[in-house]
Amino acid sequence: MKILVTGGAGFIGSAVCRYLVQEKKYRVVNVDCLTYASNLSSLEKIAGDKSYSFYQINICDGPAISSVLRCEQPDAIMHLAAESHVDRSITGPAAFVETNIRGTYELLEAARNYWSALPASRNERFRFLHVSTDEVFGSLGDDGRFTPDTRYNPSSPYSASKAASDHLAMAWHRTYGLPVVLSNCSNNYGPYHFPEKLIPLMITNALLGRDLPIYGSGAQVRDWLYVEDHARALTNICEDGKPGESYLVGGRNERTNLDVVDMIVRILDRLRPRDDGLSYQEQVCFVEDRPGHDYRYAIDPTKLESQLGWRAAETFETGIEKTVAWYLANEAWWMPLRLRRYTGERLGLAAAAPAGGVPERVSA
Repeated sequence: MKILVTGGAGFIGSAVCRYLVQEKKYRVVNVDCLTYASNLSSLEKIAGDKSYSFYQINICDGPAISSVLRCEQPDAIMHLAAESHVDRSITGPAAFVETNIRGTYELLEAARNYWSALPASRNERFRFLHVSTDEVFGSLGDDGRFTPDTRYNPSSPYSASKAASDHLAMAWHRTYGLPVVLSNCSNNYGPYHFPEKLIPLMITNALLGRDLPIYGSGAQVRDWLYVEDHARALTNICEDGKPGESYLVGGRNERTNLDVVDMIVRILDRLRPRDDGLSYQEQVCFVEDRPGHDYRYAIDPTKLESQLGWRAAETFETGIEKTVAWYLANEAWWMPLRLRRYTGERLGLAAAAPAGGVPERVSA
């Protein structure tokens, strides 16, 4: 089987590519435009494999995508390419509209034209897996979980752009018959995670001797999913998911942000004690909360578990232990990112919008 993966040099995408090549023995075509969060070094283990190929292409370039589809003739598309950081979407939403909405449109159109020209046997087997987030559903209270029937209610420019792309994908299924399958996942973590997100930021900040900033009180709750479990789930959905259906992927691992940081601190205190003998807890501080910060996300993955037989292999305890150990052993991967691409500065504090009003008339 040959699968085209968009965003395959990103965090989740690279995990998917590694799994497909190393475990499934599939052929993989990776399409990525290499933004700041992409990293080809995350793919070193498969870069020389004859089953793997890479194209540096932006998904907004429809003709280029169409050319790759015609050349490579994939049996499925797994669409993971996206701008994904909520904080960046608050200060710079335009990139999220461009990539997540327009890029998805261009990819859907290229896929539709390619799929419609396939021979009947391949046409029936083809799948377009659109990978999305639980953030499209908005915020939960203390109770309940997201299900495939939960109403969309996005809060940030990021989640709104992903909600729009979800609707586009399902519209291309209902209108044109494109065999689209949709997935929505909870917060991912694990190796090769760009250090702007909570868990890798806390680990790398701790090791660099910097503050461990927690938004607000740290009471926000997330359902954590180990990235390699997610890669297995996406493969299951791509292989066996029913067109027109959506599947929610979650690890059943709800933790507050404060609990997550406390666990990281305890593991680091044990595996890499500070030179001064104090705990990394000394570096924890509380900062102004993110605008529009959702209180709680939690996913009910029953449909995926019961219909496709997937189960998360990692608990949060086992997964976070593996994650911290990986960052301790792979400073050569993350240190250049912290020095050259992201130094740890605070993102996501909304700037004032340009002044509105009626423009002054200028005489010719």
